[in-house]
Amino acid sequence: MTTNPDDQPNIAQVEYWNATVGETWARFQDQLDRQLAPLGLEAMKALAVSPGENLIDIGCGCGHTSLELARRVGPQGAVVGVDISQPMLEVARRRAGAMPELTVSFREADVQTAELGASVFDAAFSRFGVMFFSDPAAAFANMGRSLRSGGRLAFVCWRPFADNPWMGAPLAAALPFIPAPAPVDPLAPGPFAFADADRVRTILTEAGFTDIDIRPHETRIGGGDVDQALRLALRVGPLGSVLREDPSLAGQVTDAVRRVLEDHLTPDGVLMPAAVWIVTARRP
Repeated sequence: MTTNPDDQPNIAQVEYWNATVGETWARFQDQLDRQLAPLGLEAMKALAVSPGENLIDIGCGCGHTSLELARRVGPQGAVVGVDISQPMLEVARRRAGAMPELTVSFREADVQTAELGASVFDAAFSRFGVMFFSDPAAAFANMGRSLRSGGRLAFVCWRPFADNPWMGAPLAAALPFIPAPAPVDPLAPGPFAFADADRVRTILTEAGFTDIDIRPHETRIGGGDVDQALRLALRVGPLGSVLREDPSLAGQVTDAVRRVLEDHLTPDGVLMPAAVWIVTARRP
């Protein structure tokens, strides 16, 4: 992989997802997939995949969504998963190797700048993989060129941080024991870069998409026991970011975070509120 900043405008994200964060997501793949699966399935429902279609999965990560899409398009269709994270793509390829009946492949590339082909795909999908571009309009325009005329786009992205206690509550519980995180630029690449629906609509319009629909969706996500949820909360999300900077703080926050997770324990495991946008659009 080249690391020339002139060739990779998203070099910071490439480095981020190929270092500790990508390795962490690969390590916790099963738990993260279980947690995020209901949200991805809601976006797949909006995409309305048909057998025989050719699809691209943007920010495919460890391949869970690509494999599910491949099941839906069947043996006459195909799915290409694209991501910038080598550790996560290694997991995706290993998973796909265990399912030879599925027509799915994976490509390490930056969707903002990579040559994706012209009018190749019937539809593009993403589960939380489109919020990390330095130039979102350019990235979506590049996606659009890869779609056939009338091609569909569907993705799920986070609504504001305040609406997502599954990430916010563990951080709030830990704040008495840790330095307050630095303010985040709401427009910078990151998980909440698409929290503003008006911004998402503007980006897609500038990229040439039409028939844009953005609808809110809420549910509870999680499913693991308290110990599993605790391990994840200490390594992923905003609290995980703080503890990566200073791992010595973990011992000070563990009890407080555990208590807030226990408040959300159900017969189906720890389930916490999550709020997303389900976004669909078309290439003219």
